[in-house]
Amino acid sequence: MATTVKSSTLKVTVEEEIVLNGVRQDSKNVLRISDINEIYKRIVTCTASQSTTIATFANDVYETVGAIDIEDSKYIRVTNLDGANSVELAVVTVGTTYQVKLDAGHSHILGSADDAMLAEADTTPSFGTMADIKSLRINPSSNAVDIEIFVASA
Repeated sequence: MATTVKSSTLKVTVEEEIVLNGVRQDSKNVLRISDINEIYKRIVTCTASQSTTIATFANDVYETVGAIDIEDSKYIRVTNLDGANSVELAVVTVGTTYQVKLDAGHSHILGSADDAMLAEADTTPSFGTMADIKSLRINPSSNAVDIEIFVASA
């Protein structure tokens, strides 16, 4: 396939600004990810009291409708766009899941979906073999919320 899409570098800036007792205590980190040529960006309204799949990942994207290539993904961000309500974000592999709470306006950032996570049931990290992310799901509890998903791939 002869594509006309030219790869570019994604620039991600995470910045905190605060003054405590008259002294600036700021922090700024910049990440640049080169060779990005695909973007998946979507705002999804997640129905109250329902689990909503906001993204799926697969090794063979031609077999899964709408899937993002696991190995090509380089940056994943999920943001809760609601002004008041928190949600639970589930990061799901073939055999395990971890979940985090996203308060109103907060984001969760991941790198590639390839060998990205390991969920464990105890408090002693094994630092074992990481698994591929297969999907991202949102549980908005009893409130409908808007979620933004952004994925950059090579």
